[in-house]
Amino acid sequence: MKVLNVIETAYRATLEEQDDPVIWIMHAMKGAGADHTVLLSGNAVNYAVMAQGVPPLRFGNQVQRHAPRIAEQVAGLMAKGVQVMVVRESLSERGIDKEELMDGLTLVHQAAVPRMMSRFDQVWHW
Repeated sequence: MKVLNVIETAYRATLEEQDDPVIWIMHAMKGAGADHTVLLSGNAVNYAVMAQGVPPLRFGNQVQRHAPRIAEQVAGLMAKGVQVMVVRESLSERGIDKEELMDGLTLVHQAAVPRMMSRFDQVWHW
C-alpha cells in the first residue's frame, strides 16, 4: 500500500521532544518496510531548510540545549529512500528560496497536488 503523508502543521510537540512525531513515525514505518512518501506544505516547508539554528531555550535557571534538528531528520528519511516533496507556493509565501533547501527534494506546484494524490492508495494529512 502506497501512502502519501501531507505534513502541513510544523513543529508539533517539538518543545517537549527533539523531533516532530510525524517525521519520527515516518522513520519507524519505513524501517518496517512501509511505502510512504512525504509532501511538505504550509508551515512544514520550513523542515526542508538546512541552515536552521535554534538557540537554547531558557526557563529561569533551566536550559533546554537539545533543540530539534528536523531538517536533519528529513534528510535522514530521504537517505532511507523516502521521497520528500515540497509545495513551491508554500515556499514562496514564506520567502524561502530554492537555494536554502536541502538536496534531493522534489518541488511540486500546488495545482498538481490533487492529481498526484490519485497515485496513492491512501493520503494521510498531518
